[in-house]
Amino acid sequence: MKGQQTGRVGEELAAKWLEQRGYRILHRNFRFDRGEVDLVAEDGGELVFIEVKTRRGVGFGTPEEAVTPAKEEQMKKVAEGYLLKHGLEQQACRFDIVSIVYKGSDVTVSIIKNAFV
Repeated sequence: MKGQQTGRVGEELAAKWLEQRGYRILHRNFRFDRGEVDLVAEDGGELVFIEVKTRRGVGFGTPEEAVTPAKEEQMKKVAEGYLLKHGLEQQACRFDIVSIVYKGSDVTVSIIKNAFV
């Protein structure tokens, strides 16, 4: 798999994995201004903005290590745009990171809830 294909496959896997755990996917690849959030979901009454990071191995670090402070800030701006666009300014929300690592035919999926504020 190439980079973009790995990312798309990872996002699809993440959405299915989250749905199996009770999340309700509301939007995929929500764009606002120049930013994007991979998944917007509802989990137990809370709105969740989710970044999905997929890697083929961890030789260059874990997927979640790729979520830089700049990416966090971008996600916050996109989340603000989402809340404004949908009239949800008072809605509680959080930011999660889904980490997917492929090692040959094995795949590991994990989540960091409330990854940042």
